[in-house]
Amino acid sequence: MPPIITLTTDFGTRDPFVGVMKGVILGICPDARLVDLTHDVAPQDVLEAALVLESSARFFPAGTVHLAVVDPGVGSRRRALAISAARQRFVGPDNGLFTAALDEAGWEAVSLENPEYRLAEVSQTFHGRDVFAPAAAHLACGIALERFGLTVTDPVRIQLPGCRFENGAWVGEVIGADRFGNLLTSLTAARLGDTSGWEVEIGGRLLGPLVSCYADGREGEPSAIIGSSGRVEIFVRNANAQAVLGARSGTPVRVRTS
Repeated sequence: MPPIITLTTDFGTRDPFVGVMKGVILGICPDARLVDLTHDVAPQDVLEAALVLESSARFFPAGTVHLAVVDPGVGSRRRALAISAARQRFVGPDNGLFTAALDEAGWEAVSLENPEYRLAEVSQTFHGRDVFAPAAAHLACGIALERFGLTVTDPVRIQLPGCRFENGAWVGEVIGADRFGNLLTSLTAARLGDTSGWEVEIGGRLLGPLVSCYADGREGEPSAIIGSSGRVEIFVRNANAQAVLGARSGTPVRVRTS
């Protein structure tokens, strides 16, 4: 199978930045298959990008390289990393993007220092092109992790939103919204277990029991479902839940027995 490299950035598609990174990758590893996870992460939103990787990386084959560039510290003293975890590799800035990968047992990380695996000239504003894309390409072509630089034992981690059990209810929060306006939450099916008989409340508004599919929601009324990411998701059938509820990241969500 040809090597796979995924790309996650906050660059958008108006400017040529993503295309230039792909050009660098293909110049080094022409057989690479490039997969765009998203380039619409909110500017400088490291947490959003970390959640993208958490929900996506596990669906790719072993050996996939996940290149992520959301880098408000570009040009500063923040480290550049390559990580091996769960039989996959991750490349990007050391700012917490790879927190979920670092929760896996047996991870290894190195700093990207070897000039052999970056472009000859490195700008202070575009490490995605000059440092991270070349490193991802060389990794995909089979260069061993240890050849890139020194071992890193303390990569940066951020606090990923979770949930807690309190007064008979699971308590979490909204962590974002998709392009349909469906609200993603920090509550997961894995934590809730058997979801039968549970009701969802957001911002003090009771929505009723979880439904099994979008079509089961009442027209114009907010409903809750376990979405494809395994998270409790709040939606409005044929409408935008974010707009209807006026919710945003951090809005409290509770799931309790009826």
